[in-house]
Amino acid sequence: MCAALTTIRNIGPAVEKSLRSAGITSAEELRELGADAAYAATIKAGTRPHFIGYYSLVMGLQGRPWNDCQGAEKDALRERFDAILAENTTMNDSALAQALDEVGIVLSTPPSKAT
Repeated sequence: MCAALTTIRNIGPAVEKSLRSAGITSAEELRELGADAAYAATIKAGTRPHFIGYYSLVMGLQGRPWNDCQGAEKDALRERFDAILAENTTMNDSALAQALDEVGIVLSTPPSKAT
């Protein structure tokens, strides 16, 4: 029998819902995928990206509290998070960019990434 996602530290109902929407339904699946691939899957499934949510997942998979991430480790995770966003989002993912596209306005530069 597979363990529930919520058996992993830092995963509550909201994160569980996000992971399930990405097709990740058990703690074993999440551990096998790893934090980066799982977080990318949630973005692709429509979850709004947020850095704290990402590093909370990373910390949880290590059995650590979400607020244990600090200093150089947090900086390195921020770089990983930004890379995940760059690979899994486009400027057309924003509601503003979609609305502007519908009326024929093309943005010359992408809007800033969500944090």
